[in-house]
Amino acid sequence: MIQIPRGTADILPGEIELWQYIEEKARDICRRYNYAEIRTPVFEHTELFHRGVGETTDIVEREMYTFTDRGGRSLTLRPEGTASTVRSYVENKMFGLPQQPTKLFYIGQMFRYERPQAGRMRQFTQFGLEAIGSKDPAIDAEVIALAMRLYEELGLSRLHVELNSLGDAESREAHREALIAHFSPHIHDFCEDCQSRLSRNPLRILDCKKDADKELMKTAPVILDYLNEESAAYFEKVKKHLDDLKIAYEVNPHLVRGLDYYTHTAFEIMERGIGAVSTICGGGRYNGLVEQIGGSDMPGIGFATSIERVLLALKTQGVELPVNQALDCFVVSMGEAADEAAFSLLDKIRQSGLSADKDFLGRKMKAQLKSADRLHARSVVILGEDELARGIGVLKNMETGEQQEVELAGMPEAVKIMIKTDKIER
Repeated sequence: MIQIPRGTADILPGEIELWQYIEEKARDICRRYNYAEIRTPVFEHTELFHRGVGETTDIVEREMYTFTDRGGRSLTLRPEGTASTVRSYVENKMFGLPQQPTKLFYIGQMFRYERPQAGRMRQFTQFGLEAIGSKDPAIDAEVIALAMRLYEELGLSRLHVELNSLGDAESREAHREALIAHFSPHIHDFCEDCQSRLSRNPLRILDCKKDADKELMKTAPVILDYLNEESAAYFEKVKKHLDDLKIAYEVNPHLVRGLDYYTHTAFEIMERGIGAVSTICGGGRYNGLVEQIGGSDMPGIGFATSIERVLLALKTQGVELPVNQALDCFVVSMGEAADEAAFSLLDKIRQSGLSADKDFLGRKMKAQLKSADRLHARSVVILGEDELARGIGVLKNMETGEQQEVELAGMPEAVKIMIKTDKIER
């Protein structure tokens, strides 16, 4: 038997409704914040991620799914959404749109070759957004607020924001030199990745999982001590805006994120009690990324969250989403002529905007009613030879057990009225 690849999952009926609920919540909150949806290809030219994500990152060095197509081009399944969104922003000249900044969101599959665990898959679904074209610190706070409001509306609690500043180019260079001076004398005690990153990108050493417990990691220079006056002032404004929105945060000077494009604000939203995977959202500002990908010098900020981790947090906290999986109507028929009439009636009920189904296995009435129960049908139409001869059907409210005879021509409207009344009573 051919089985599903490791690190992937089938999302089956009964579970997919939870995904759809979260995705629709995300779309709704983006509408309120005036972010428009964008859909980019699942694969891009590999160079995009080398330039956009960073050649010294774990993602590029060991986690990407890269292949050569029949034309000899190197292509990569997208490991994250920001680089693709920024590429589209540049290629489609969105910087020329009259309304700026350009505010975009996406929901789609991403791919990373990682060790599968709860909340971390090799194929996963990401919801993310980008605001490109503004240097206003208020946009940083807006992006963080949007993520927090989404989680709150889903019913999540025990969340907190961890915040840091990675500064501008000048601040980062000063910090870079301090890191090299700090790690150089003992760099041979570190893993090969850290040794290769010392001269290329020493900030990535701080993101190493293998050497995380080494004493030099704990005493490494922190970027906040190297912020110039402009960067420090920017960080203070971001914090003030979060204070104004009453969004609690903790400054974590060791937070560096795993991507090379971040500048100034970096943040993660953490969930206490989720287990091994505690980060459910991460993001930050990337003022040089648009230029790296071939555009002009445009600032930007964004975040991403995986639906898998949100679902894990909801499960951990015991939050049940108000997902309605009930069928509006199930049509029960007895006899060949009644079955043909039931099929036509089923179509009319569906055309009226209701969800409906019937038996297609030729089962007896009792078995058909059991099917209606399994589908949580809120109403049932019973149609037999006698009812068909009189041009009526028996409409039953499955919640109250009440029944009434209704002319077949008026059945869709009668079902609507019954369901509406039932909703009001509940």
